Amino acid sequence: MKQNILTGVLLAVIALLVALPWFAPYFYIFVFTEILILGLFAVSFNLIFGFTGMLSFGHAAYFGMGAYTTAMLLLHLDWPLLYTLVAAMALSGLLALVIGFFCVRLSEVYFAMLTLAFGMMVFTIAHSWRDVTNGSDGIAGFRISEFGLGLDLVMGNPAVYYHVTLAIVVIAALVLYVISRSSFGLILKAIRQNPERVAFCGLNVRSYRLASFVIAGIFAGLAGALMAPFLRVASPELMHWSLSAEPVLMSILGGTGYFMGPFVGAALFVLLETWITSYTGAWMLFLGIVLALMVMFFRKGVLGTFLDWWMNKND
Repeated sequence: MKQNILTGVLLAVIALLVALPWFAPYFYIFVFTEILILGLFAVSFNLIFGFTGMLSFGHAAYFGMGAYTTAMLLLHLDWPLLYTLVAAMALSGLLALVIGFFCVRLSEVYFAMLTLAFGMMVFTIAHSWRDVTNGSDGIAGFRISEFGLGLDLVMGNPAVYYHVTLAIVVIAALVLYVISRSSFGLILKAIRQNPERVAFCGLNVRSYRLASFVIAGIFAGLAGALMAPFLRVASPELMHWSLSAEPVLMSILGGTGYFMGPFVGAALFVLLETWITSYTGAWMLFLGIVLALMVMFFRKGVLGTFLDWWMNKND
């Protein structure tokens, strides 16, 4: 009964998101487009953190790779958006495969530090290789001529781009949910809890970690590919190590043990940032205080704490 209610609430939220452009000001269309993109970014990160138990500080590298791929293809080849998204996922996955090949050999803090090192390398290349990436100025001036598949969509319209982003994020989230609920996902959870026992069962822990790392990189690249047309620019800041901290915070804020937790965390993070910056220039101070209190008093994340209370209510 409670599970059915929660499913109904999720469907109601999706229906509300679909209807958002019909009643909300354009400002909130932009805000919720950002929430959807960062939510997908955080969910992709949580596949390696919440499910596999690997803390990465270089996840923004794949996000930025996706953004740069889309920006370059739109600027130089004028591809339909759908094709650039596929290319961005492929190149981000390839980058994750190369980096992950070295990183998954280590664990715990050594893994985290190595991902940070690779992330800083990727950022430095994007910042310094001016002939290709245009350096700190980034790549701008591109336009989206069409979506692809013969669909006549005005991609320059913020409401249309919001609906396209919503559809893509929902499909991507469903794919990640199926992965997390599959036997592969169960093995990832087992690796997080006890990798030695999984290895004793005859499974190659390193291979599963690498597969998780690559899948997370692919969907982080998709999120970055959606962000570039949204911002109208792909810059090195999208690869900076500080951006890699955002999905960490969003996942913890929403609840790493729950699939929808990172989405809730992304919504809280972006909305708090938006509202606080409208009142004060010292927004980082107040945002830090609010987030610290939420993390302290919601030990399983906001969604996790609520679901625990809901499931235990009247039991």
